[in-house]
Amino acid sequence: MPFSVEFNPPRDAAAEARLWRAAREFERLHPAFVSMTYGAGGSTRDRTVRVTGQLAQETTLLTVAHLTAVDHSIAELRSIVGAYADAGIRNLLVLRGDPPGDPLGDWVQHPEGVEYAEELVRMVRELGDFHVGVASFPQGHPRSTDLDQDTAHLVAKLRAGAEYSITQMFFDPEHYLRLRDRVAKIDPVAGAKPIIPELMPITSLRTVERAVELSGRELPESVLQRLRLAAGDGPEENRAAVRAAGIEIATEMAQRLIDEGAPCLHFITLNFAKTTSEVLANLGYTVSATPAHA
Repeated sequence: MPFSVEFNPPRDAAAEARLWRAAREFERLHPAFVSMTYGAGGSTRDRTVRVTGQLAQETTLLTVAHLTAVDHSIAELRSIVGAYADAGIRNLLVLRGDPPGDPLGDWVQHPEGVEYAEELVRMVRELGDFHVGVASFPQGHPRSTDLDQDTAHLVAKLRAGAEYSITQMFFDPEHYLRLRDRVAKIDPVAGAKPIIPELMPITSLRTVERAVELSGRELPESVLQRLRLAAGDGPEENRAAVRAAGIEIATEMAQRLIDEGAPCLHFITLNFAKTTSEVLANLGYTVSATPAHA
């Protein structure tokens, strides 16, 4: 089973060094690709483009760069795509993106930009020979009125030229499986394109609660109960027990997705290698690296 990992753009030199340690560890594990997110509103634009280019040029990792439409004109978006191309990056994950400051706030189109990710997909495909992926939402995008509308948006992006999608994180495999069914029902051609599930191994109850809050979703009650039981009743959560439970939950989800034919597993790493490496080891991957601490 192929796997891939997601990095976040480093905000300072120390964070950049940590990212590179994780990248070197993952090189030994041979992921199908690594992706680099893009700061809201381009807040980390220059560093993101530079580091993403370095990953592509200085490692053996196939690097996918995120590209978001937030607060960018079409001219700026073309310039960013050109900068990625100059760095040898031909793989882009195209997203409309979240509003800076409040991911669940109102989305405002740049007066000289694009409104939907579908438009951005078409723009990138017109600029050259790029491989393009998009986002998908197993529980629906927070701004969609219902799952049918959300699925129709995904199909439109795939029809526009996207070759695959990576989901928003989720904690119930059924959400992923139903998304896959909905896409195939609307358009069998689009449904044949890979939908890659995104997993976040939980290492802290507070961290995952914050991540879920930002996504506009809730943790399944069964998952929340397992984490709270591990956290204990004291003033401070039992981090080691929560982490162990989180890895167990991620392993169970990953195995279910493998059994159901998911094409790849995409892990949110927060720029650490250890947690993802442990999940992979539980799934039977040979881990030759000495993982960095997470």
